[in-house]
Amino acid sequence: MAQNSDHTMGSIRRYSCMNSYMNLSINKYMVVACSTLACIASFTHAQAPLPVVTIAKDNTTIDQSCRIRISPGVAIPDRDGNGVIQVTRGGITIEFEEGTVLQGNYAGKAAMAPEQLTGVGISIINPQGGRITVKNARIEGYKIGIHADNCDSLTIDGGIIRDNFRQRLRSTPIREDASDWLWPHANDNQEWRKNYGAAVCIENSTSVTISNLTVRHTQNGIILDGVNQSQIFDNDCSFLSGWGLAMWRSSRNMISRNSFDFCIRGHVEGVYNRGQDSAGILVFEQCSANIFAENSATHSGDGFFGFAGKEAIGDVPPPSATGEAAATFDYTAAGCNDNLLMSNDFSYASAHGIEMTFSRRNRFIHNTLVENAICGIWGGYSNDSIISRNYFAGNGGMAYGLERGAINIEHGSGNIIHNNTFLNNRSGIHLWWDNDTKLLEMPGVKANYRNVTDNVITSNRIEINPDHPFSNLQAGKSSTVPLVGLHLRDKGIDHVKGTIYLDNTVIMTANDAVELLADEGISIVREVKTPLPEIYEEPRTFPGERSAFGLRKSLSGRHNIILDEYGPWDHQSPFVVPVSSTGSVHTFDVFGVSKDDWKNITLDVSNARANVNWVESMKPNRHRIEVRTFGALEEELIASYTLNLKGQKINYTRSGTIFSNTWECAAFSYSADPRTEEEKWRTDRMRTPQAAVTVPWVDFEFGRKGPKGLEQFAQQKEIAPGPDRFGLICVSTFMLPKGTWRFSTLSDDGVRVLVKKVVEGRLRTTVVLENWTHHAPTQDSGLFNQDEDGEVSVNVEYFQLDGHAVLKLEIHREN
Repeated sequence: MAQNSDHTMGSIRRYSCMNSYMNLSINKYMVVACSTLACIASFTHAQAPLPVVTIAKDNTTIDQSCRIRISPGVAIPDRDGNGVIQVTRGGITIEFEEGTVLQGNYAGKAAMAPEQLTGVGISIINPQGGRITVKNARIEGYKIGIHADNCDSLTIDGGIIRDNFRQRLRSTPIREDASDWLWPHANDNQEWRKNYGAAVCIENSTSVTISNLTVRHTQNGIILDGVNQSQIFDNDCSFLSGWGLAMWRSSRNMISRNSFDFCIRGHVEGVYNRGQDSAGILVFEQCSANIFAENSATHSGDGFFGFAGKEAIGDVPPPSATGEAAATFDYTAAGCNDNLLMSNDFSYASAHGIEMTFSRRNRFIHNTLVENAICGIWGGYSNDSIISRNYFAGNGGMAYGLERGAINIEHGSGNIIHNNTFLNNRSGIHLWWDNDTKLLEMPGVKANYRNVTDNVITSNRIEINPDHPFSNLQAGKSSTVPLVGLHLRDKGIDHVKGTIYLDNTVIMTANDAVELLADEGISIVREVKTPLPEIYEEPRTFPGERSAFGLRKSLSGRHNIILDEYGPWDHQSPFVVPVSSTGSVHTFDVFGVSKDDWKNITLDVSNARANVNWVESMKPNRHRIEVRTFGALEEELIASYTLNLKGQKINYTRSGTIFSNTWECAAFSYSADPRTEEEKWRTDRMRTPQAAVTVPWVDFEFGRKGPKGLEQFAQQKEIAPGPDRFGLICVSTFMLPKGTWRFSTLSDDGVRVLVKKVVEGRLRTTVVLENWTHHAPTQDSGLFNQDEDGEVSVNVEYFQLDGHAVLKLEIHREN
């Protein structure tokens, strides 16, 4: 009887919560009573077992309730992209038999790489009839696990979807690759599903329920595209390389008690923190009146990434409104508006804990935002938000410029920041106006724009003490602005006004902390004649039974974000990260293997030797493998190798090519601008003293020091140029095997790579890549086809104008 009672009360709790939220019931007591009777009846009368259907081939149609069975080890690719299992009729239940896995990750006998995976596991498109329930699905090795379209009242209950499509990431532990950035701004033609895949993708449906689903080692967890009045609860979509939950034009949904942790790409702690538009929760293009409650979205690109949408701000024409209708599109109503984010954990993000921009009347209540790299909440161009009873601590440690700290709002008005706790953030509250000329002219921005006016900051506790974590900021990321409680900036005249600031408790005991920093001409309202609106959010009960908050407390801190070529480490299975795979030494870090367990792993390196060292650091159970040439191969300039690591839980193979050659590099000062007077620039090289050095590889992190400040030029320090207006030419000659080779550079500023070889008695020069401009750190690459084994001379030409400087070269075999 106790089991019956627990089950009944759980059903009542979940149903009554959604009942009150959706306003669906006229007589909720009658509905709950019926629900209770149904639950009791389910225990009184045992249901007949479902018939078993064995799946052995693609394009299997299901039109009745059944239990799915697939023989162990059988792989069924979806060769035509329309689903291996195709559900065509509603009013049925499909349950996976224990031990059954729908597997598509094989082409013949060879396993496919994650970026090569295609097809759909289960397809439910325009089914006829009522509710469809899919229970305990186990799906691996597709681009889409479950795809449903026009499927109202769909229920997905339980299951594990893992090891599906993931893009291969080009960013490495030493530099970011811009090609890894996601593009969430367009999805009206299902770009998310087509380009990035998902464990579950639901489109154009209402009253959907997804619960108790686990997603791992996939790019995206759950995509909701045009999904309304639905509930997503008790799921764990974590350790993904894109988005845990992604919503597009989806409103009035309940998202509660889920884990969307470690949905991340583009982050190496202490090196770069871009996030590349990954997010635990992504909410784009007019998603309104949703509730996000008691979720955990930690260690992601953004914990929560909300953007009104390109249509909403007028950056693109409304696709649903053309001609005269487009002219009457209501921009005042467009945006991601009236959402509630309550009692969530948005901590340890690579960028922002919460980003919600160009939107209105959103409420952020009782959330936790700790040690987000840039800031806790970024609310640019958002109005009438309520930010109350949140906890902000240690935010802004890897911030870029002045966007840093706890709350940052650019061009926002009517926002109420009330009764929050701010502890040791680089900035507590930062409001400002600047001249975003193009953006300010967009129709969706103009329709809702009120400058930076009438923001209310009241009853908060703001403290910065000597224990703040910013004494060792990343080089180049510190600011001349001190740690500050309230920062107001106006890059125009009289744009920031009416800021109410009163009844706050401020404690500034750190030496470099100030309570207030405001540009000249900005006034602050410290007394009000009329009572301020009282902020109170009534306690609520949300759907779900699991406690997502604090579930991964042992992984607190951004240093636990560790990525390889396909995404983040799950901190359970062994994990191999290629650290450096160019030059004379290739380096790999192996995580999740203790010293004692290492003896059970077989390490084999063909055509090379490997040194294995235990690395003591904050990163757990870390071994470092260094691959070098050996024996007679040391006399060769290039040696290909294959590294194999095999153990009970690890099977890793990686091939590479070691270049043992050296480079002759000459650094020189110049006066002529190499962009417009290149010949004179080359003449300057011959006229000025040159600092000539021999180095094992072209790898110069100049920063703001120039050659004079680098260890490679220590013996030439007297004649080496300083940080500005210097050139560098590096040359190496070696035997290059037949094949296609990719040359890549990371440069700031100009760079050019030339390959010279003798063909039929004549010297032929090929410009493999060129970016001969003044630019920020940028990656460029080009291909060189070597028709047959032969000697080549590689020339790298580089110039630096001013500011930061870097030059790195990589060479990889493409085939």
